[in-house]
Amino acid sequence: MPPKRLALITSQAFSLANFRGTLITTLRSRGVEVLALAPDYDEVTRAAVEALGAKAIDYPGTRTGTNPLRDLSDTIRLALLLRRLEPSVSLGYFIKPVTFGTIAAWLAGIPKRFAMIEGLGYVFIGDQERQGLGRRLLRALVTRLYRFALARTEKVFFLNDDDIAEFANSGLVDRSKAMKLGAIGVDLDAWQPAPPVVAPLTFLMTARLLREKGVVEYAEAARLVKARHPETRFILLGGLDSNPGVIAQGEAEGWVREGLLEWPGHVPVRPWLAQASVYVLPSYREGVPRSTQEAMAMARPVITTDVPGCRETVHDGVNGVLVPARDAKALAAAMLRFVDNPELVVTMGRASRAMAEEKFDARRADTLVADTILGR
Repeated sequence: MPPKRLALITSQAFSLANFRGTLITTLRSRGVEVLALAPDYDEVTRAAVEALGAKAIDYPGTRTGTNPLRDLSDTIRLALLLRRLEPSVSLGYFIKPVTFGTIAAWLAGIPKRFAMIEGLGYVFIGDQERQGLGRRLLRALVTRLYRFALARTEKVFFLNDDDIAEFANSGLVDRSKAMKLGAIGVDLDAWQPAPPVVAPLTFLMTARLLREKGVVEYAEAARLVKARHPETRFILLGGLDSNPGVIAQGEAEGWVREGLLEWPGHVPVRPWLAQASVYVLPSYREGVPRSTQEAMAMARPVITTDVPGCRETVHDGVNGVLVPARDAKALAAAMLRFVDNPELVVTMGRASRAMAEEKFDARRADTLVADTILGR
């Protein structure tokens, strides 16, 4: 019998409607009761989740933080909550719901447990030998948590082959359990093309303000481009974060004072994308970035890095440009290509929308996830 009640576990309530909306509606259309668990609901996120037909449920937990006693306590409390709710299947996404959430589901006796890995995250990015002792210890802890938790899953969904290889080769997951989704995708009806913007040439990046997202390289590239073309605009969307790799607020404010960037903070993306000519994501590694897919759906060319996850979104020279990671000069050169040839904003933007329609329709991935969970 297909499951009648599913626990969808996340560490960020806003992501449920924004990232899992079509999955929730797909499951609801098949008669599944969706219990959407998050530790940080507010009135807005709760209403958005309930409008999708899911039940918004609070649970104890934090998105980041490495207090083992707090994490152990939260896991036990989550297990007790799940035991009371009695779902027949669980699905966790983001690092703590995948690890502690899956362990809690196992302790609660939930028969079927699934996990979704959308990227490696701060702990796994970069050369391990160059990392400090604290980060190496954290990586060792997270590795063990992944290994223990993923051994207790039915299937683990990944977005790209590189992450599957990383987890399988490190012994974190049995390769037979790994399933590649490709991109999660976006709602193409909601993210419609916007008229191209060619004057002034405007570059936009949206990400949490983390160094591994390439925020510093974006600011440095802006400095190089503005030295030749001061009329260009550079917009940075995203808020500060509790992640250890966060950019200091003072550093971001310094870029604004210098006149390099506009930084409105964590705000709705769509109105700002409509002002942009080119979307930029110089990340060091991703799953398959949602922000880039949104930009492509709105017919924006993309400059991104030739790294796992990011390279899946760009056909170099067709809908955008691939550059090496951690290379501000190469990033600036790619930007100048659009400044000097603004017609590329139009032609590559059209190619982005076509690629989004071909590869990044959210209904495809969500149908695959739903079919797998429901045993179809």
